[in-house]
Amino acid sequence: MANTKQQAQEKVENMSPEKKDEILQSFNEFENYLGDKVKKGEKLGLGEEQLAKGAERVAEYLKNHEDPRNSEEKLLQEMWKVADDDEKHQMAHVLVKLVQKDGNS
Repeated sequence: MANTKQQAQEKVENMSPEKKDEILQSFNEFENYLGDKVKKGEKLGLGEEQLAKGAERVAEYLKNHEDPRNSEEKLLQEMWKVADDDEKHQMAHVLVKLVQKDGNS
């Protein structure tokens, strides 16, 4: 698991600034990006718990390394900052459900 976490961290850190800007320019773009990653995880056989842990890693990275670029991202960041670990985990599950719902519409 730690190796997967490290690989995910390195992938995000090695992402070009232009690609990060594209993903974070709007909440819709962020949703699309996360939805794509969730779909790929599902195809690899990852369950909801593993997908939520991935969403947690993304949220933690954004909190620590990126400034919010819209009101939705700002709200998520502020909620993430004040949440305890259990609440963060639940929010990650909700994010996964959100992008799954949007992908199935």
